Amino acid sequence: MKIAFIGLGNMGGGMAANLVGAGHQVHAFDLSADALARAKDKGCAAFTTVPEAVAGVDAVITMLPNGSIVRSVYIEDVIGRAPAGALLLDCSTIDLATAREVAEHAASAGYRMVDAPVSGGIAAANGGTLTFMVGGSEAAFEQARPVLEPMAKAVIHAGDVGAGQVAKMCNNMLLAIHMIGTCEALALADKAGLDPQKFYEVSSKSTGYCWSLNDYTPAPGIGAASPADNGYAGGFASALMLKDLRLAMAGAQTAAASVPMGEHATRIYEAFVEAGNGGKDFGAIFTTL
Repeated sequence: MKIAFIGLGNMGGGMAANLVGAGHQVHAFDLSADALARAKDKGCAAFTTVPEAVAGVDAVITMLPNGSIVRSVYIEDVIGRAPAGALLLDCSTIDLATAREVAEHAASAGYRMVDAPVSGGIAAANGGTLTFMVGGSEAAFEQARPVLEPMAKAVIHAGDVGAGQVAKMCNNMLLAIHMIGTCEALALADKAGLDPQKFYEVSSKSTGYCWSLNDYTPAPGIGAASPADNGYAGGFASALMLKDLRLAMAGAQTAAASVPMGEHATRIYEAFVEAGNGGKDFGAIFTTL
C-alpha cells in the first residue's frame, strides 16, 4: 500500500518508520529538512510538497500540531489532490469542531475520513504500540484498521466522526488529574515520614493503582522508570498536556459538562508552563510540591 505521511515530528517519525517496516511504501513530508532526512534514512520516500506526497497514494495520514494547520493542509493540499479513493486519517490531537469540519469537507469531495488520535507517547510511537481512538463510519474504520495496525497495540472504534477526539480529550484530562494526584500523594508520604518507595510498593498494589504511579512514576528513583529519572527530559511535554487540557475545557464548555477537577488541573499546568517549564515532562509537576 502507498501511504502519504504528513508531519514527521517526535511522534510521526516513528509512526512512519513502522509503516515502512510493515512493507508499505511511505511518501513522507515535513517542513523540517532534518525530519525529512531522518524519514528517508528509515526507508520513506521524501517529498518537498504535500500535493506531491499525496499523489497516487491509497491513504493519507497526518500528525500535525493543531487544528488550524490540519484544516489548512487538508483543504488546500490534500482534498482534491489525493486520489478520489484514498482514505484520509488525521492522527493529530485537535479540537472537535475542526475535526468534524475537515471530515465534512472530505466527505463532500467523496473521501472517507477518520479522526484517529493516539495515546502512548514517543516510546510507543517508535515501538509500534500506540493506542488509536478512531472516529468515523464503520466502513471507514474497517478501511483504516490495516493502515493503523502496524503502529498500534490497540485500534479502537470510538464512534462516528469526532469520537476519536472526544476519547482523546477525556483520556488526557483524566491522565492530568491522575498525575497531579499521584505527585501530591508521593510528596505527602515523604513529608509525613513514610519512605516514598514504601508508599509506591503499597499503593501500586492497592486501590491507588493507576498508570501515573505504576508505569510512569513521577518521583526520581522510585517505582517505574520514567523521565523523572532523567531530569524530566523527554516524555510528554507539559506544554502539550496543557494544550490537551485546553481542548478538553473547550469541549466541556460546548457540551455543557461540569469538569471541576479538569479545570483545576488546567490552572495548575498553566502556572507550571508559564513559569518556563513547558518543555519538561508533565510529571515534573512533582517538583512544585
